Order: sequence, then C-alpha cells, then structure tokens
Amino acid sequence: MEALRQDDPRHFGPYTALARLREAASAVQFLARDSAGARVVVTAARPGLAAVPAFRRRFQAEARTAERLAGGWVQPLLAGPGSGDEGLWTAVAYVPGLTLAEAISLTGPLPERAVRILGAGLAETLSRVHATGAVLQGLAPETVLLAGDGPRLTAFGPLGGAAGAEAKPGGQLSVRLGYLTPEQVEGREAGAPSDLFVLGLLLAYAATGATPFAEGPAEEAAARIAHGSAELGPVPDALRELIGRCLAKDPADRPGAGAVAAELALEGAAGMAKGGWLPEAVAAAVTDQAARAGALEASSETEAESETGTEEGPETGADEVPEPDAGPDAVSPGTAPDAVSPGTAPAAVPPGAAPEPGPGDGLAAEPADAVPDAAGAPGPEGPGGFGPAAGGPAVPEPADAVPAKALPPAPATAGPGAATGGEDGGTDADTRTTRFLRAGPRPPWTDRSTAQLALPRELTGPPAPGTPGSPLPPAAPASVPEARQPYPYAYPAAPVPLPQTQAQSPVPPATAPAAAGGPATGRRALLTAVAAGAAGLVVGGGSVLALGSDEPAAATDDKPAPAPRPTVPGQAPGPLWIHTRPASAPAPLTAGIWRDELLVLTDSAGATGIDLRTGREKWKSKDAAGGQKVLAAGDESCFLASPTEFLWLSPEDGKVEHRVRFVDQFDGVPNMKVAPLTGQSGSVLWFTGSHTVTVKAPKPKKGKKPGKDRQVPRAYFFAYDIVLRKEVWRVEVPAGRDPGTPAYRLTAVRDTDILVLQAPATLTAADVKAAKGKAFFRCFDRTTGKLLWNRQFGAVSPQAAALGDTEGRLYAAVGEDLHAFETGTGKPVWTLPGGEGSVFGTPVRAAGNLLHTTNRNQEVGAVDAATGRQAWRRSTEVPLGGNAPALTLSGGGGTLLASDPTQVTAFAAADGRRLWKFQDIGAADPKGATVSAPYRVLAAGKNAVVQRERAFYAFPVE
Repeated sequence: MEALRQDDPRHFGPYTALARLREAASAVQFLARDSAGARVVVTAARPGLAAVPAFRRRFQAEARTAERLAGGWVQPLLAGPGSGDEGLWTAVAYVPGLTLAEAISLTGPLPERAVRILGAGLAETLSRVHATGAVLQGLAPETVLLAGDGPRLTAFGPLGGAAGAEAKPGGQLSVRLGYLTPEQVEGREAGAPSDLFVLGLLLAYAATGATPFAEGPAEEAAARIAHGSAELGPVPDALRELIGRCLAKDPADRPGAGAVAAELALEGAAGMAKGGWLPEAVAAAVTDQAARAGALEASSETEAESETGTEEGPETGADEVPEPDAGPDAVSPGTAPDAVSPGTAPAAVPPGAAPEPGPGDGLAAEPADAVPDAAGAPGPEGPGGFGPAAGGPAVPEPADAVPAKALPPAPATAGPGAATGGEDGGTDADTRTTRFLRAGPRPPWTDRSTAQLALPRELTGPPAPGTPGSPLPPAAPASVPEARQPYPYAYPAAPVPLPQTQAQSPVPPATAPAAAGGPATGRRALLTAVAAGAAGLVVGGGSVLALGSDEPAAATDDKPAPAPRPTVPGQAPGPLWIHTRPASAPAPLTAGIWRDELLVLTDSAGATGIDLRTGREKWKSKDAAGGQKVLAAGDESCFLASPTEFLWLSPEDGKVEHRVRFVDQFDGVPNMKVAPLTGQSGSVLWFTGSHTVTVKAPKPKKGKKPGKDRQVPRAYFFAYDIVLRKEVWRVEVPAGRDPGTPAYRLTAVRDTDILVLQAPATLTAADVKAAKGKAFFRCFDRTTGKLLWNRQFGAVSPQAAALGDTEGRLYAAVGEDLHAFETGTGKPVWTLPGGEGSVFGTPVRAAGNLLHTTNRNQEVGAVDAATGRQAWRRSTEVPLGGNAPALTLSGGGGTLLASDPTQVTAFAAADGRRLWKFQDIGAADPKGATVSAPYRVLAAGKNAVVQRERAFYAFPVE
C-alpha cells in the first residue's frame, strides 16, 4: 500500500481513492471508499491499454463473466466496468489479505493444514471454471489472496495473471503469461490440465517456500519443465503424491480439479477453514492491514474537513499512508520494507544468500547468482519466478523470436530510500512500493505468439507477430510495465457460456531456447519463467476473445446428434445439442419429458415440442398456454396441467386432442380451484382441489336477530387416470389456508397406499397450533382413497425434506441429521449425523439398497437405506450457503446429478466419483442480462437435459 501519486485519479464514479494497493501488468489497484464509508478495491486499466478497442472489449467481457462466476472464493463486482475521465475500471468489496507471495516472504512455508485449505479453495474455483469448458491461465503467487476466512482467487484469465501486456499494430493486444507448462513447451495448446500443473507448482511453493524445478542451470529450465523430475523431497509426505500427480508431464495423467479439492479437504475449504487457518504472523499482518485501511479512511475524512475549513496549510491524507499506533517493534516507512500491507512484504532470504542492504543503501542488493532483469520493467518478483521478476533469470530467445520492445516504467515518485539508477535500478526506478526479493537489470523479454485467440481470421486484423508468414511488427504504439499483481476480480478464460469451436491460427511449435551464458538464478526463482517470454497470447482485430475449443452440435435438422467429444477429467462432455429460447419469447414456466422422445416447454404464450434427438423445434401450440406440468398420458398423448384445465396434446403436431376444465367438468365441485399437482404413478395422477359453499345461518331463536350465511371452503383429494381420462376417486380432506385448497406433496407410493405431506404454506392457524411444530403425514388407500392414518414422526417439521420408499421406511431431515423411521409404527430405524449447518434436502432412492443424500453444506452422498451406513460422501465444491443441491438420478441409474444455482455436478451413483461439472455462465455480451436462475435437470433415457432459464442442453449420461 502506498500513497496516491500526483497524476492518479482521485475519484472513480461514486468511489473516492485513498491509496494504491498494488499494480498489475495492465491495471493499477486502488483502495477506495464509497459514500457510506465502505472500503472497496478499484482496478483501473492503464491508460495506454484502455485506449485499445481489443483491450476494452476483453476487459468488459471478462468483468461481466466475473460477475456471473462470483461467489465463494471469487469476489463479486460492485460496479463496472466504468469509464470516463477516470478511465476504464471496476470495483469489488475490499477484503483484507496478503497474497501468497507476501505470506511466504513474511513467514516462509505454510503449515500443511493451511496448504490443504489453500489448495482446496483454488481447486474448487478451478472446477467451476473448467465446468464451462474454459481454461484459467491466471494462477500465480500474486493472484492468490490469503484472507481470514479462506483464499481468494483474484485473476481468472490472461489479463489478470499476465506477466506483461502491450498493444500491437492492427488493434491487437499481446499478453505474456508468467509460466509455462510441459504441453506449452512442446507447442501444444493449454487446457484445463494446464491449470492443474500450475496449481501443483503453487502448492509445492506454499508447502516449501521453494519451487520444484529450481535445481539446475537457467538455460535448461524449459527442458526440465517438459522432461525433468520435480524436486518434491521437502514437500510434506501427506501432500507429496497429490502434488506429484498435478505435475505429471502428460496432461491426461493429471487429476481433475474436483478430485484435488476432495483429496485436500473432503468437507470443503470453507468447512476446514472454520476457526482460523492462517499462521499467526500472517493473520496478524492481515489484521494490521485492515487497521491501516481504516486509518486511511479516517485520514481522508480529516483531510476533507480540513479542505472545507481553509484553503491553505499542508495537505494530509492524500500523500501519506498513516500508520496505526506503533508498538516497540513497529516498522517506520522508509527504514525497512513494510511487512504488513499487500505489495510491501519483505523478501525472505534463502540460506547462504547475502543479506540485502537497508533502504539507506539506495539500491537493492544483487546476489552473486542473479541474472539481469528485463529493462524497464520495475515491479516485484513473483516468488518462485511465476512472472518476469526482479532477480529473475534471463530469457533465452528462440531462434524465431522477435525481441520485444522495452517497456517504459510506470510513473514514479521519489520516496524514502529511493534508488538512484535508471530503469534498471537507477534514479528513475519506482521504489515507493517495496519490491520482493532482489532487483537488477534484465534483458528484454521475447514476445512470440503461441496462440491466435481472436475469432474468425478475417476479423483479427494483421497476423500475430511471430507466426509463420507474418511480417515483423513495428514498434508498439502503447506498452505497459511488466508487473505481477492481479486484478481484484475474476477473469474467466473464456467469456462464452459453453465450449465453442473457434477458428484458431496455427500454433507454431515451440523452439528450444538458445543457450545463454551468464550466472544461474537464485534457488527460490521458479525457472518456468525462463520460457515464459515465449508464452505470448495475442488478442486482435474486431473480435471478442474466445478461449474455448469445442463446438456443440447445431440443432438445425432431423439428423441424430453426433457422439460427444472426448473430454478431460472433470469437464462436462460436449452437449448433444443446445436449444435456447429467444429473449423476445416469454420465459419458460416448466419443462417435461414425454417418453424420452420429446422435451415439452410451456410458457404464457403456449407450448413447444423439442425433438430430444436433435434439439430441433418440432411443433408449437398456442392452445396450451400456461401449462405447469408435463406428463406422459400413455403412448398416444402428452398431458399438460394448467391452473384452469387438463390438456391432452398430440405428440406429433401439438394439437389439443382433449381438455377438461376445472370450473365445470368435475361433478359436485363447481368453480374448483386446483393446487399444484401432488404426484403421479403410472397413469394415475393425484391432486387437491377446493370450492366454496354457502352454509346457511341457523334459524334464530324467538326475539333474536337472524345470523349471516357463511362462505366455507371444502377441499378434496382426487385420483385421476390420465389415460382413461376419468376420475378414479375423491375424498374430502380438511381445507387449507385461504382460499382453502391444501397442497399435498407426494412422499411415497407403495403397492396399496400413498403417503403425502401438506405444504406448510397451506396449513391453517389451527393446523399449526395442533401440530406443535411437527409435521402430520397422511396415508391414503390407493384403491379407494380412504384415509388410513395421520401420523407424526419424531421431530420432523412441516418444512423438512422427506421421502418414503416401497419398503415401509420414511427418510426425513431433523435438525442437522437425517433420520429413518418405520412408517407402520413411527419407530426410528437409524440416524445419519450431519455436520454443522448440514440441513438435509430431499433424498433420492436408487436401485438396490442405496439412498442418495444431499445437504446445505453442498455435499451429496449415498447410504445403505436399511442401516444408514455411509457408502460415500462428496462435496460439490459450490460455495456454502443456500439450499441443498437438488438430486436427479439418470434413467440408467448410473449417474447422480446435483443441481443448484451455481452449477450441475455429475457423480457416479455407485461410488461417488466426480464425473464432470457444467456451468452456463451466460452470454458473452458485456451488456447482456445476468442469469441467476438455478439449474434444473431432467432425466431422459441415456441423456440428461439441463435447463437454466431459457437455455437447454442435452448431455449423454450412464
């Protein structure tokens, strides 16, 4: 944290800047406050890049996608992307924390438990990104924030995690990553497993304070990354095998992000971090950073009052970072590196290294084994060398590499202890923000593109520099300093909702770096940075950046959809088809499957039949408007229930074949009002309805005034055969809350009876008082409708999730546990304990003897239905909070799908293996509406149809 510079904006929309936090390759982060005094972090794009249309589009699209991915370990956007006199910017809530780089520099290696929580949190977020078919490419020690309640991931793509960024001719934007993976060394495209490789590097660094490829000459770094063995001896035994799998050379041998998260913290990172997780020194630094931020706010208020009272006098607050009350060990600015605030932690000196001189010496020490740094790139070294860094290794240039133009420094302001050299550490060097580790001159980085990320080639402008056949570029019109700090908001690697096949320019094979003389780098430098200079990404022309590489089958004809593409572990298979309702059409009310052949959608304007083989629209029916339930009525008709009538449609053309109106076609129940359907088994449908009758007042006694007639609701429970189209039975039941129709929830269907539970919202005040906080379950005879019994089970409440089975058991949530009861006697059978806050949702009975469970800790599992013995339990890795995931068992019974507002997670039903995750993050249009609707899954034979608001996806399942 440092004082604002003279040319820094003081306001960003409604936010007032208080201080600089840190710098990134393409942006500067400011600590600011809103009008209510709340602290925020504003990320302002560097003016030289903000003027480039390709950068602005990318910035806006990634910010919008970040908003859709917000939650858990990703901070949601509060505002932005804004623009104006203060430039292009976004804002998120301020969370006190140190970056991983700062924490390691402050305390050295993290304890094993902290490494587990860190890795689990990162893997949980990676799994969410990979579920969209995207690649992160933003992990680095400086893009991971260690906060008091868990880690935060602050960079979700090339811009956020870039080692350097500069504008190129033709409207292109060159982004250089700060690391390289084995597949990238060999010239292959980065994918989801690439993120796992970098995660392995991060975990090794967090656990040891060093990196697993640091041994050996710098010029051989690329070869070690591609072919050498990682040095994992210092890694704790319990973590070594997992980190080793993440660092496998073959991407196919690396685990999925979900598997890593589960192995590190089965209960999830948030659950494991309860009660604190940071080392004492780091926790104290985080607390002190929060105090500094508060002092800045107070200082700014004082300054404002001073400015309004007089026009003269010294300024306060704007150019000073106030210190909290100092103790005997306090560190004064200008006398030693600030070990508390982000961006100002002191360097950890490796054993045997010469100590760094104090600030009074003017220059940072250069160790004997240091390699000159890139010219004009002041900024902190990423511990482990994740990016171009002070004291980092020289970058050998490939034979075909084009030297990058030296980047100018950021605006500098002299301060205490300022250096006296030029860009390589001389007089113009900016030392207001303390550097990490060592500083020194560096040769320019190479900047050879490895991937053309624009969409169609004709939209991208000139070919990327360094690609075959492309001319050498002239000097770049705009460039920025190479820095390694992250954006404060998520940067997904692809702003598209699903994997998309886009035209990609040929990726030239990586050329072996030429040998370079000179001393080796320090042991703490991560030598992947040696090759990172060649890891350039080019965004260009008039297109929006798209990193996806898979296109779903188009639903445009009657041909069956092609077989799904192969996928990496944890990534959802390619959808067989996608059907999207136009924005001009009404939002779908419901969706249902007809005999595994049709997906039937209803809205306020009608019903639509979608061919399940192709996703192609088959028919529309305006007569079926308002349908709220879709069922199969035998082999010949599709049944729809609306609030006013039952409809039977032809599955061939959607024409109405028959209709039954509630108001006049149920004898003895005129003007009937029907509640949501109770449930169905075979051809029989159960539902409740009510109407109002007039009860005459009794004849008054002599001399008394006559009483008033009363309007009284009468309610009935019906069984209706939707194939024969006739009523089977009806039985009068107690009326519900006004207007009088009770809503029943089908709990169990057995050979001779059915079990229902009344929805709490329809209970009358008398019902609630009589129940004393417990639920009454009603059992009806399937043949006659006779009420067999009305019973309570333990402390099961009316709001509790409950399910019965054919074997006479009832499974229901009680407090934080799941209980099983005998329905015939009400006696308890077994109890499945839950963790803190683990309110269970509705379970699902599977074939054999398995019962699948779900709870609000975002865990799903399986238990033996007879004994309650746990077979398996897994976390969906969704941020905690909200309801339990909804469970759907595939038609074949082999796949269990858990859906919630964040994603759909597929598990192997038998053993709980995570199969894949899917997220629809919405349209890439920065001005598009944010989709917040929860996911819903419909089982359809060997497929599962996933719905999120207007979009429907068909996936193959077992």
